[in-house]
Amino acid sequence: MLAGGLWLAPALAGRVDHADAPYPAVSDPSSLEDGERIYRSACAACHGADGTGAPQSRLGFDVQPPDFTDCGFATREATADWVAVAHQGGPVRAFSRFMPAFGEALTAAQLEAAIGHIRSFCKNDAWPRGEFNLPRPLFTTKAFPEDEVVVNAVADKEDPGSFELEAVFEKRIGARNQLEAAVPFGWRETADAEGEGSGDWRSVLGDLVLGYKRVVYDDLDTGAIVSANAELVMPTGDEESGFSSGTVLFEPSLLYGQLLGGGYFLQGQVGTGLPLEGDEANDEAFWRLVGGRAINQGRWGRRWTPMVELLGAREFAEGVKSHWDVAPQLQVTLSRRQHVRLGMGARIPLDERDERETRLAVYLLWDWFDGGLFEGW
Repeated sequence: MLAGGLWLAPALAGRVDHADAPYPAVSDPSSLEDGERIYRSACAACHGADGTGAPQSRLGFDVQPPDFTDCGFATREATADWVAVAHQGGPVRAFSRFMPAFGEALTAAQLEAAIGHIRSFCKNDAWPRGEFNLPRPLFTTKAFPEDEVVVNAVADKEDPGSFELEAVFEKRIGARNQLEAAVPFGWRETADAEGEGSGDWRSVLGDLVLGYKRVVYDDLDTGAIVSANAELVMPTGDEESGFSSGTVLFEPSLLYGQLLGGGYFLQGQVGTGLPLEGDEANDEAFWRLVGGRAINQGRWGRRWTPMVELLGAREFAEGVKSHWDVAPQLQVTLSRRQHVRLGMGARIPLDERDERETRLAVYLLWDWFDGGLFEGW
């Protein structure tokens, strides 16, 4: 996903009609030895030597270049996504045609070198790099802070007597923080006198969730990111229908992401659920581990990410056993900009399968920092 209309533009020997040029006028790319020289030769005429963008009076078109010194813009995306736009041009991610394709003039390695120099315009190393923005699992919370809206849906596979939705709003605050609000709601079939489904459905509200996340460690060299997460679950839901715990829950957890190379990654979460009224619910520990791989359809196309989550939980009560689930799933980008994504899978119990049902889950994700919901297609 590419934030805010990323585009890089070439120097064209006094011309600004970039849309008509097949590639930037770099006479001998192999002689450009480092990223700064590549940037100054191919990009600085429009983006400025300091990365803040040339004035529009010099450009000859209305699209304002982004400010590469703005860390909130320059750090959000992985280098591979910047290379895609620089190599193929803006339209590959539904951005402006004034961003031309460099692929016939510069190699991918040279483009990466130029992007490495662009990264240096951000002087604040507190911002985690976009490589850590790993695909979102169905149940495990990501370590990377985001600006997203997500709608989750869950239903029982064998006994579809209820259907649950959750609308999640996430807002990144500065370099390392994120605030979150989640509103669950759903529909449940009422029972008749014999306890069977009556065919009548009623809507119910779930427990409101307020969350805060902060990145506490990230290191691109080791490929690791760690965040602390805290959620407060308010008992706003319908307890009689099973849509509420009936008490305020505090859920602190640690979040982990690990880049493995070749598109492979791991994510993890470990935490506890602590009810403020112990007679309403038991304390609980939970742990989650995710493995997956992001695979591009072609070099620059749609991204498919198969994942598997292993989920465990145990209440702190006498005689209670741990519960284990496995959740195979797939995430796929829907828009060319890759800021709208679909995730789908199933949560399958590994124990007490005669009492615990398989649950089907799906979500629609919109990264609103990267553009409107109906943009970028």
